[in-house]
Amino acid sequence: MARTISLLRVRNIGIMAHIDAGKTTVSERILFYAGKTHKLGEVHDGEAIMDFMDQEQERGITITSAATTLSWNDHQVTLIDTPGHVDFTAEVERSLRVLDGAVALFCAVGGVQPQSEQVWRQSEKYNVPKIAFVNKMDRVGADFFGVVDEIKTILGGNPVPMVVPIGKEDKFEGVIDLVKMKAIYYSEEDQGRTIIEKEIPVAKMKKAKTWRANLVEKSAEQEDALLEKFLETGNLSEDEILSIIRKATITRRVIPVYCGSAFKNKGIQQLLDGIVNFLPSPEDLPPLVHAGADENILRAHSDDEPFAAMAFKIIADRHMGKLTLMRVYSGTIMAGTVVLNSTQKKTQRIGRLLRIHANRQESINEARCGDIVGVVGLGDVRTGDTLCCQEHPILLESIEFPAPVMSISIKPESRSDNEKMGAALRHLSDEDPTFLVSFDEETSETIISGMGELHLEVLVERMKREFGVVAEVGRPEVAYRETATILVQGQYKHVKQSGGRGQYGHVYLRLEPRGPGEGFEFVNEIKGGHIPDTYIPSIEKGVLKAMMSGPYAGYPVVDMRVTVYDGSYHEVDSSDFAFVEAARVCFKTLFMQARPELLEPVMSVEVIAPEDYMGPASGSICQRRGRIESMSEQGGSKVIQGMVPLSEMFGYSNAIRTMTQGRGSFTMHFEHYETVPFSIAEEIIKKRREANKIR
Repeated sequence: MARTISLLRVRNIGIMAHIDAGKTTVSERILFYAGKTHKLGEVHDGEAIMDFMDQEQERGITITSAATTLSWNDHQVTLIDTPGHVDFTAEVERSLRVLDGAVALFCAVGGVQPQSEQVWRQSEKYNVPKIAFVNKMDRVGADFFGVVDEIKTILGGNPVPMVVPIGKEDKFEGVIDLVKMKAIYYSEEDQGRTIIEKEIPVAKMKKAKTWRANLVEKSAEQEDALLEKFLETGNLSEDEILSIIRKATITRRVIPVYCGSAFKNKGIQQLLDGIVNFLPSPEDLPPLVHAGADENILRAHSDDEPFAAMAFKIIADRHMGKLTLMRVYSGTIMAGTVVLNSTQKKTQRIGRLLRIHANRQESINEARCGDIVGVVGLGDVRTGDTLCCQEHPILLESIEFPAPVMSISIKPESRSDNEKMGAALRHLSDEDPTFLVSFDEETSETIISGMGELHLEVLVERMKREFGVVAEVGRPEVAYRETATILVQGQYKHVKQSGGRGQYGHVYLRLEPRGPGEGFEFVNEIKGGHIPDTYIPSIEKGVLKAMMSGPYAGYPVVDMRVTVYDGSYHEVDSSDFAFVEAARVCFKTLFMQARPELLEPVMSVEVIAPEDYMGPASGSICQRRGRIESMSEQGGSKVIQGMVPLSEMFGYSNAIRTMTQGRGSFTMHFEHYETVPFSIAEEIIKKRREANKIR
């Protein structure tokens, strides 16, 4: 079947911004003006089409990225509305990986806010060309040119206003198009559908001419031939401006800036014009590169090339099972085709192909280069997997996701829900690469890890609504350890007589501490056959059994050398069981004489924060029984490295965001075990004994 729309007229774009900048409202207006919807859905009414999850409608925030496809000026635009909350950063990450361009949305009052910086950095990582839209021009304190300045100073972009506002706050009426040099107003009778073009008001002409000159100058700077013409004539034609700004946007040398008020239905049509005029089509992108063993494979973005696509999102759909969102980079694929998953090196069959519109789907027969579609039937596929034709394998660069920073324990309210909870957690972790599930053998708890409290709260709520599992959540218990600090030795004789064959095992053990991280060592020094060799493994088994749940606080014992150096046995009554028991009791008795200590996991923590917040950030490490190891600078921010006990790090992700107004971030990983201060150890042991009834 022939392509109905030229690849040059395809746009795959996302909307990215800080929380509450108005992303979903802008998306709803885009759908409305493109004729995709006939009623305006409002976030505050819980009727936004792109926020289709119950929780999104209740909380008024975007949790999962939603995709839809629409038409504007004979262009096919696939739009992805991404979350703004930092806890759902994975949704932004995976969307930016497969998009060709993005709209960076800013609040006219808030300007460049913390999460704006975060998503901007993510888009730069994937070299995504951007245009900007300054929203909420009708709000008190709106400052279009202030935001333009912040894009330059804070984000390091090269913003070029394509429009200037006519009025602001409650006097915001429309915009001046600097390319056409016309004033644009919006009819209130049909919710802004009708655009009224007028001459620029006299009072605004001076400002319009100043910014038009800025636009022409920025355009001329991009190309020598145009610069010569500009220097000779002082002007450029409309077509020349549009052509050169498009090239400069695609190569990320400029950021065209628009403005408006999505809620008041103003400025969205100009934004749509900017999307199709300046953001790239798949043909404008550099070819795909696969680093092969002998040579690099290059593949152009074309229907005529072999098929290559990336699975960038998995959705657990209750009706059709696993739904995979896929971006086609080259070639054409038909429903029912068998493809190679080159990431996992196995073949898989494409079931149904779907065009996605938020939570609704429309069946299609084929997907072509540049399409973003849903696929049913890829049971084993994971986020970031490459799908390609078997005859021409290619492996695309996968998606990097940040590591989870917070964990909680979880258990079903009803024991009968154990299996259901396991299935629900598997589904949710398939969908979300930043959601990890593990089982702590020591505490017998299921631990779920994510990007923050809101992230985990939403996932627990989804388990209840989508899978019918009500779960109790709590804090995970820190995996403490025990060790001895001095050498001790002694003996224990296990003797029992209860009619018939008795039990006899007699051992002398020496316990001595080893260095941190050196582990357990068992030494046999028995000479002269005092204990037969056949019983030595049983003695080691008894010691290991005692070490699994230490006598001091019930935590595993680590870094010990245990030596059996003497003992005795009975020809009839000795047995493996008797020596296991003798060694177990002997170890427990001696260990309590060896000045036991409690050890805790210590994490290597790196905090990145702007210089203004360095004091509170470094103070927060010290307040958590941590110590600062070093301070350095990285890209205009301060980097603080320290060591902090894991038990003090719960809730730190929220604390660091609060104290740095969302501009700070941190990473941590396990470093080693250290001794818990005695007063804190006493409190931990007391709680542990109460919980486990250790006497």
